[in-house]
Amino acid sequence: MRLHRWILLSFMAAPLHAPLALADAVLDWNEIGLARVVAARQGPPDGARSLAMMHVAMFDAINAVEQKYKPYAHEQRAPQPTSAEAAGIAAAATVLTKLFPEQAPAIDSAYAAALAKLPDGDGKAAGIALGRAVGSECLEMRANDGAGGPATYKPKIVPGVYAPTVFPVSSEWVKVKPWFMREPNQFRPPRPPEITSAQWNRDLDEIRAIGARDSTTRTPEQTNVARFWIVTGAPSWNSIVRSLAQSRSASLVDNARLFALVNMAASDSFVAVFDAKYAHDFWRPVTAIRYGGAETWSPLVETPMHPEYPCAHCISAAAVATVLEAEFGTGTVPAITMTSPTAPGVTRTWTRIDDYLEEVKNARIWGGIHYRNSTMVGEQMGRSIGQLAVSRFMTPLRA
Repeated sequence: MRLHRWILLSFMAAPLHAPLALADAVLDWNEIGLARVVAARQGPPDGARSLAMMHVAMFDAINAVEQKYKPYAHEQRAPQPTSAEAAGIAAAATVLTKLFPEQAPAIDSAYAAALAKLPDGDGKAAGIALGRAVGSECLEMRANDGAGGPATYKPKIVPGVYAPTVFPVSSEWVKVKPWFMREPNQFRPPRPPEITSAQWNRDLDEIRAIGARDSTTRTPEQTNVARFWIVTGAPSWNSIVRSLAQSRSASLVDNARLFALVNMAASDSFVAVFDAKYAHDFWRPVTAIRYGGAETWSPLVETPMHPEYPCAHCISAAAVATVLEAEFGTGTVPAITMTSPTAPGVTRTWTRIDDYLEEVKNARIWGGIHYRNSTMVGEQMGRSIGQLAVSRFMTPLRA
């Protein structure tokens, strides 16, 4: 039950950091959309998909007016006058209302408040009509993408012998249609190291020592980091993106593109990682260590209910980091300060995007749930997805 409590905590509250004043409709609706994901208690893959849908609809609607980037799906240009901000707001509300019908009153209230800030007129009316149309197109585009399909994973059993009846999660994501990748296995990695290899045994020895619940080698700082990053999925990266977006002066369409690329790349990262996890079906450290004779060994962080290889949190963080580095560079950035609902009282700060990624990778080792090689492979996969996103999609239009 402790795992379930941690998961619930992860999605009851999003990470917080200053500043609080938001710059435009894209940042406003990122917070609104994230709140709907949290309220619905969506797991990491589904939450990423929901925000990707909302943000790609916002981008295509706003870009139809601004015409600065290649569209993702909506090819038509908006007539003048059309309010880009009204278009983005209407697109976001249209998608969220369909995804979360039980939360319609909260969404309607936010929608009415957002539109009330805009001057009435033909441009506002045209923007609302455009946003609703683009939002509906996005919903139709993803209506049969495989999300929410049946989970068909079958555990390996011996007939007549008891097997756990709680099945691994997210096995259906091996069949979800990606946003950027050609197919789910486009970046599938080779098999994990053999359990007779020196590499795997080094990884096992490391995690046995530092990842144990009662480890004497893990420092208090490492323990805090491991617990901090129990928070996963959309709440674990969107506040970072908002912080960086607020640190610069950017247009509405620039922010729309940034948030769309980040959340779409993160969504694809879950498709890719669960394809790999269920293809290789590799055992978790707790299983390997207990099988090897340490029958009372337990990890600091409760082990997620899916195969080990590769690291899911690492691939999503790497996909996000790669998109952010393409936008903000690989050097020093304005300080990003973040808190986590899974580590009360702990604050983390970074001035390089790569430092955030490295911390996520280390957290999974220090928490006792991933081998070091799996974190490295997850990073490689995520960076490939991020590079694909920024190099091939929503690129600037040339004169």
